[in-house]
Amino acid sequence: QVTLVESGGELVQAGGSLRLSCTASGRSFSNYVMGWFRQAPGKEREFVAAISGSGGNTWYAEAVKGRFTISRDSAENTVYLQMNGMKPEDTAVYYCAARTGWYNLRFPTGYEYWGQGTQVTVSS
Repeated sequence: QVTLVESGGELVQAGGSLRLSCTASGRSFSNYVMGWFRQAPGKEREFVAAISGSGGNTWYAEAVKGRFTISRDSAENTVYLQMNGMKPEDTAVYYCAARTGWYNLRFPTGYEYWGQGTQVTVSS
């Protein structure tokens, strides 16, 4: 069993930066692929970024590539999402998720554990 707790969401101006954190409790944190998803009002949950258990592989949605960076600290059981050059369309609730395996990791299905979400609002 893995419990995920996100933090760091807040109101930020367009062009600004924000770092989200997701701390995992439970064993074998390094066994899990960790992902970030987001969901805006009235829209489906969408993939943002993912990172392999070792941290050696990362994946990004086209909409955030070059602006967002995912990383993990195994000693702290924490995964981060550094967001730079933020845009109003980045406004959403951001969720952290964990799964085993890399198959279809851009889709929410297959992720076994989810956090409660943290609100990010980007003002224009």
